[in-house]
Amino acid sequence: MKYSTIPLAQAVVAKCQEYNITSIIISPGSRNAPLTITFTENSFFTCYSIVDERCAAFFALGIAQNTRKPAALVCSSGSALLNYYPAIAEAYYSQIPLVIISADRPEYKLEIGDGQTIQQQYVFGKHVGYSAILKQDVSHAVAQVEHYRPEWLKNKSITALQAIVQNANLKEIDKTLTIACNKELPVHLNVPLEEPLYNTQSTPILFEEISNKPPKTNNIPELQHFSEVWQESERKIVLVGVSYPNTIDKELLEKLAKDPTVLVLTETTSNLHHPSFFNSIDTLLAPLELLEDKAVHFKNLQPTILLTFGGLIVSKKIKAFLRNYAPKHHWHVGFKKANDTFNCLEAHLEITVNSILHCFYQNYTPKESSYFSYWNTIRNKCSTLQEVYLNEIPFSDFSAFHLVLNAIPNSFQVHLANSSTVRYAQLFNLNPSLQVYCNRGTSGIDGSTSTALGASQLAVTPTLLITGDLSFFYDSNALWNNYIRKDFRIILINNSGGGIFRILPGKEATENFERFFETKHTLNGAGLCEMYGFEYENVSDNASLSKALKDFYTISDKPKLLEVQTPRLMNDKILLDYFRFIS
Repeated sequence: MKYSTIPLAQAVVAKCQEYNITSIIISPGSRNAPLTITFTENSFFTCYSIVDERCAAFFALGIAQNTRKPAALVCSSGSALLNYYPAIAEAYYSQIPLVIISADRPEYKLEIGDGQTIQQQYVFGKHVGYSAILKQDVSHAVAQVEHYRPEWLKNKSITALQAIVQNANLKEIDKTLTIACNKELPVHLNVPLEEPLYNTQSTPILFEEISNKPPKTNNIPELQHFSEVWQESERKIVLVGVSYPNTIDKELLEKLAKDPTVLVLTETTSNLHHPSFFNSIDTLLAPLELLEDKAVHFKNLQPTILLTFGGLIVSKKIKAFLRNYAPKHHWHVGFKKANDTFNCLEAHLEITVNSILHCFYQNYTPKESSYFSYWNTIRNKCSTLQEVYLNEIPFSDFSAFHLVLNAIPNSFQVHLANSSTVRYAQLFNLNPSLQVYCNRGTSGIDGSTSTALGASQLAVTPTLLITGDLSFFYDSNALWNNYIRKDFRIILINNSGGGIFRILPGKEATENFERFFETKHTLNGAGLCEMYGFEYENVSDNASLSKALKDFYTISDKPKLLEVQTPRLMNDKILLDYFRFIS
């Protein structure tokens, strides 16, 4: 095994191994060569080489999302690091742990006109849990240190000074990786490296173990008061945001489902299923907005208690409703950040959802209430009308999503792109065996394909990405890597532009609107599929889509992309008419 001769490079790699960070995504460069050599020579790590740093960062995000543990990124100095930023912001707001390891030039080569240098320290600002500014070794490239920074040596021995530098670096690395693991946040290690960069040795440096790692601690809140308020209330909404599958015990799900005082509102990204849960929030709320006496209905829906858990919420309609008809109590449960999304947050209960529900339903007989039954009747009516509507409309985004979502095989990992894709998926029932993910931290269209590819790497089951055209073409460099599994599938809904803008207020049928908002185009995925070795098929009606879906998931020698061409000028009207129809 080979090791870089630079102690700091060895220290970073050794600490990553100590913290069991196994997935390392490396973008090629020269300044990061000591890190690249030491990572790739160690069989403990699985290393990926991805040229485009923006794609690499989202690829790492997908791995961390799937494995629920940190993945590390390694890049050269300069603008390479800045390309990580979109994925870092997404990781920060989704609380997904990433370790960004950026090689940097020595301090004395910054801001003097040297190539590939920027101010890398604290470059991610408030979008990381911690930024560690590591110290340059004094025992490596001693001649350069003596020339450029003689004051560092202070007439002391190189050995003694290196011991001080090394001890400080190890403490900083420990602190940084502990935050990534315990708080599930992205963190940044900036690593100054002086030339020579490619020298290696056959024996590792033995580092002192730092014993001051703070343990992961949880303070269990006092729940008696909350339990009493819960049991007295006759109108409660449980709203679930982005969550991993199997978050709640089945026994507790049943208790929630049988409580007539509770409405459980879930989203596609909640990965939470029960026949009694309301899994299409917009289908429930949108028709109410169109009624003359909507205020009466919204008042009847207004809860006394709002209990939230999971990540961010997709539905704009539920946000607007709860801001206008605020609950008396809003409690957020879980260890991740509690957002005051509805401007009425009363308490953040840092405890597991299972623990708090067990407390609420211990020795508790639910009160009689018509709250669930009333809204369930409306929900069932809307569901029936949806089936009627689907039989009446022409081919469109709406009908295409219905066919696509119904055809996904059991147990697939499904990634949804922003922004139309995830919103259409919210309107339909999904197979409960599916695991559904979407980058909802910042909700950007950038990186959806890269994230799905990263998540597929260590997934037990195949992965499907459902994406819109702008998101797909924006992240087309995602396909430029050597790690695409043969069972990876992409369904590209191509409506020739940003169709989401056609349903937003302020839309005007003008050339400027089509150019600068909708961004009309005539692109398709055929050329990209030929370049990157995907099987490709294009369909443009219900019959051809249904036929294509029958063979789309069969075993193949290549990954597959199915492009669904929908009519650009009809989709917005069909979607808006849907809400009018079910009202």
